[in-house]
Amino acid sequence: MRVRPVSTGNLVNELADFLMSREPDSYLRVGVDGPSAAGPGELADSLVDPLRERGRPVVRIDTSDFLRPASVRLEFGRDNPDTFYAGWFDEAGLAREVLDPAGPGGSGRVVTKLWNAATDRAARSPYVSLEKNAVVLVSGPLLLGGGLAFDVTVHLEISEGALLRRTPEAERWTAPAFRRYAEEVAPASFADIVVRVDDLRRPALVEERW
Repeated sequence: MRVRPVSTGNLVNELADFLMSREPDSYLRVGVDGPSAAGPGELADSLVDPLRERGRPVVRIDTSDFLRPASVRLEFGRDNPDTFYAGWFDEAGLAREVLDPAGPGGSGRVVTKLWNAATDRAARSPYVSLEKNAVVLVSGPLLLGGGLAFDVTVHLEISEGALLRRTPEAERWTAPAFRRYAEEVAPASFADIVVRVDDLRRPALVEERW
């Protein structure tokens, strides 16, 4: 297995070029997977302008806008890693409102926000009609291994030590969920692109599947 250090700027450009090589005339559903300490949202955000500059429109989705209601998420406590692992995010809603409409034969009309966590109510966001070659960039934790229909998957791999160092103390109760995810799902073994991010300033590409 070859691991190649790369600057953050070059990482973004290489990922953008890779995505541009995929299905130029159809929607492209991209999942950027990793705990918040690994920066999946930041990486997905950084890809928006380079993709647009290369000629592909982008729709950004974050799974923090696809949470299940608090009555479900917090049924077994506010810091239950098992619930976080298996019951925190509305994967069915993400599939129904985003991934399926952006898939083959889909309507091309997606919802970018389904749930408002602050009000614990439906976000009531309007539908967005995708342009014919749009890239749908979805970021969040625990995205892989659950049957969500992505065309390209990016996994941000982080050691447990780095995860604990960069996770705020109030959120460290989630760490067992990510340990379980690494052991049971092993996303680094099948994601299309794996980036090691123990140091966010010095990412490294795992190149065996490139």
